[in-house]
Amino acid sequence: MSDTLELAKQLIARASVTPDDKGCQSLLAERLRALGFVIEHLRYGEVDNLWARYGTAKPLLVFAGHTDVVPTGPLQQWSHDPFTPTIEQGQLYGRGAADMKSSIAAMVCACEAVLPAHQLQGSIGFLITSDEEGPATDGTVKVIELLESRNEKIDWCLIGEPSSTQHVGDVVKNGRRGSLAGKLTVHGIQGHIAYPHLADNPVHRFAAPLNALVNEVWDHGNEFFPPTTFQISNIHAGTGASNVIPGELEVDFNLRFSTALTADIIKQRTHALLDSFDLKYSLEWNLSGNPFLTPGGELVQAAQQAIKQVTGLETELSTAGGTSDGRFIAPTGAQVLELGPINDSIHKIDEHVDVAQLDELHEIYKRIMIQLLT
Repeated sequence: MSDTLELAKQLIARASVTPDDKGCQSLLAERLRALGFVIEHLRYGEVDNLWARYGTAKPLLVFAGHTDVVPTGPLQQWSHDPFTPTIEQGQLYGRGAADMKSSIAAMVCACEAVLPAHQLQGSIGFLITSDEEGPATDGTVKVIELLESRNEKIDWCLIGEPSSTQHVGDVVKNGRRGSLAGKLTVHGIQGHIAYPHLADNPVHRFAAPLNALVNEVWDHGNEFFPPTTFQISNIHAGTGASNVIPGELEVDFNLRFSTALTADIIKQRTHALLDSFDLKYSLEWNLSGNPFLTPGGELVQAAQQAIKQVTGLETELSTAGGTSDGRFIAPTGAQVLELGPINDSIHKIDEHVDVAQLDELHEIYKRIMIQLLT
């Protein structure tokens, strides 16, 4: 059994459902301290974070990830206990196997292979949080604020999010779309459904604006991003009675947007569109993160070369998918790349990762370090 597989199993065995770290970071800190890393345990609210650094010289390569996992879902539907790591037919099963305890294990073990054998021309850091799968308010964003206040600048950041689709390294994420959510309340007048002239139905009022929002061409995307999309996630009105015209309509929506737009422009255009109709409304916004992009540079080149050497694959650069903690790191000026295992089982029942490809991931991380820092 490889060191990477053994460490991945130890991490999976800890039921670290967000935001409870369950001692994962202490285990990692012990391994990193033995290599000469300076360890800082940073707790904000109920969230544990780990910042570990080896060396003080520039440039700084940071491995970033999260020890928290999503809830298991119905335990009876799992083939194995989700927190009892199990290997079956070459697959390692357990919650967090793909997202993303195996990546963290591969990163730590890659450092254990590289550091005793090479003199670095720079430094290595680990930024590990237990608040990625939760609100993400007391995790990576807080650690980055601390590092920025100390002028501790990250040059390259490699995040272990599961980026691959068919084979480890076939896809890496060099950016992510922004996420802007809105909670819209359309105000009407409640009344008896038999007397509509005495009421004002907000559902009817919103029919035309809804059609306009859905059919709005927000942008056409660009070389790296698909066009921005507007999607409604929840819509609700009514008291539950069939003879009552509702007084309000509540609509939850989200826009995943590209670098062709900004959150402020989206807000302005949305309000202008709504204001063009005879509509009384209130609207609350929540920006989860802006889009970010690393179009090229040393980190992308090192990853492409390492993946080619280990797997023979020409990797695809992608910005598809949801948000990640890269949205907090990229604004500091760091080059950010997500590279991890296959993502087809993440957040699902029977989450798993291919054992052989886990060792390949370890080797890819190792070669990236050697290329960038030696």
